[in-house]
Amino acid sequence: MTTTRPVPQTGRATRAGGLLPADPALRLATVLTAVNSLGNGLYFPLGVLYFTRIVGLEATAVGVGMTVAGLVGVAAGVPAGRAADRWGSRRVGALLWGGTGLATAAYTLVHSYAGFLVAVVVATGLQMASRGVQGALYADVLPAATRVEARAYLRMVTNVGMGAGGALGAVALQLDSRAAYLTVIVLNALSFAGPALLVPRLPLAAHVAGRREPEAGAQAAGPWRAVRDLPFLAVTVLNAVLVVQYSLSEVGLPLWIVERTGAPRWTAALLMIVNCVLVALLQVRVARRTARVPAAVRAMAWSGLLLAVACAVYALSAGLSPLWAVCALIAGSVVQVFAEVLSAAGGWTLGYELADARAHGVYQGVFGAGMSAGMMAGPALVTVTAIAHGALGWAVLGVLFALAGLAVTPAVRWAHRDGDWRGESAGAR
Repeated sequence: MTTTRPVPQTGRATRAGGLLPADPALRLATVLTAVNSLGNGLYFPLGVLYFTRIVGLEATAVGVGMTVAGLVGVAAGVPAGRAADRWGSRRVGALLWGGTGLATAAYTLVHSYAGFLVAVVVATGLQMASRGVQGALYADVLPAATRVEARAYLRMVTNVGMGAGGALGAVALQLDSRAAYLTVIVLNALSFAGPALLVPRLPLAAHVAGRREPEAGAQAAGPWRAVRDLPFLAVTVLNAVLVVQYSLSEVGLPLWIVERTGAPRWTAALLMIVNCVLVALLQVRVARRTARVPAAVRAMAWSGLLLAVACAVYALSAGLSPLWAVCALIAGSVVQVFAEVLSAAGGWTLGYELADARAHGVYQGVFGAGMSAGMMAGPALVTVTAIAHGALGWAVLGVLFALAGLAVTPAVRWAHRDGDWRGESAGAR
């Protein structure tokens, strides 16, 4: 059912003779990512509207249900990672993706709040649990030497797919009919269920092809070692703080633009386009330079400092004319993009290199759960600081980001007590 053909390690993950990468695992992962991100991009602009406008639920009740679902998803990350260590990341990943597709398709059958709550908790829980398993999956199928660069490439593919899906989703929004919403939901469900059938076909990388899946050493590492690994947990928490930056773009800036600046409302869409384009252009290049632990630590520190600068620039936009407010917001957004690509690449490297290689599933589950927690806490944190208190709130956020980025250095030193920062897997220690 699965293939264990070794994948040769090449100098660059994205080297290819055509449109797709040459590495067979990365090539298949690219197809899966493109299909899934296209479906997600289709659904995201209209998901909430379907439940409020078509099903007839109250917006507040929908928000509460999604928050509950998010909490379930955060809690599911570690058990899912443990399952990946025990039964194999490809098998568990395929089950989670397929289950998410089925649960998403169940949205079309929702006619009550109870039905919505069950469907959204199952779908969101499975999808968020799959994040850590996906990290473990990449550890198994991508060559270690180019793993971080490959993840950057897949993030670029995700941005492009989400953008294309969002453009198509706008058509469904304009039609604003039950049939249009249901079509989008079904397509999004297929974007999970379809690729799930191909996940087991991902070939194992050379460094794991010689062992059975799951790795026998995972038992020796201890099933819950990651949750007792205090240095790893410290880095996970600091990374979660930096992940709050995504809420700036998705929640904070749209509210800030409308409520506190003279910039036109369409500026929020402009900033999102700027973000997507620059991330697509920069992420792979940055990842190539942060594939070792020392470079990753520096990247995280610079990310925190750049986020502090971005917060200061956003705060300044409140007292400017519409034109200059737009210019300031764009400038802040560009600075934030550099912070984003640095923290993403640095986080990937540290998440892998500080983990015990014998238990990547549970380690990536913990790291993914931390990211999910940061994304969940982000909207509330940004709202009660920047949106509620203006410049003072932006200052609080900026200091928080800067401290988190700088604190990564002593946290990684704690993890590497012997001073070995060569970037080799922590599984050997």
